[in-house]
Amino acid sequence: MEKLIELEILGLSSNHSQSGSFTLVLGEVGGARRLPIVIGMFEAQAIALEIEKIIPNRPMTHDLFRSFATGFNFDIERIVITDMKEGVYYARIQCKSSDTEVNVDSRPSDAIAIAIRFGCPVYCTEKAMSEGAVEHYEVENKEEKREPKPSTQKFTTKKEPSLKDYSLDKLNQMLDKAILNEDYERAARIRDEINKRN
Repeated sequence: MEKLIELEILGLSSNHSQSGSFTLVLGEVGGARRLPIVIGMFEAQAIALEIEKIIPNRPMTHDLFRSFATGFNFDIERIVITDMKEGVYYARIQCKSSDTEVNVDSRPSDAIAIAIRFGCPVYCTEKAMSEGAVEHYEVENKEEKREPKPSTQKFTTKKEPSLKDYSLDKLNQMLDKAILNEDYERAARIRDEINKRN
């Protein structure tokens, strides 16, 4: 049986590189790895509303799924993020009734929105975690580390180079820096560029 890693939701923030999208950061329970996933606005809203326990005027799609499953005596046992291919994550929803078990293919964002509504755990395979995760390093003295230095830089309108323009060594250095600064959105973009080259 494949090894599964339990995850918890650590944060949800707007994605500055893709308009209308958000970055959902999942953390390894009892571990240091973080799994950043870019999701759509609708799914982000569905996750945020349930976390904040805000009840919309009319049921959202994920609420409808919960009502439907409950009406037919199905329960959600767990969500598993199964794989990551070319920067795209895959997941399954494990449903169970008194006499039947069903695995339903799903986008991770939808699966997590449903998991929150059922109060069920979220897992990922070691394969998905190793391909998509970034390490989280604790910085003992963040104030000292991030103390602003006097700027001698001249402001120009020069465009920042694309990640494609950097060498693999430079990308790995940039990835370490992004993780150290807890900029998981940037770390995810750099990780995806590194994975494309491997």
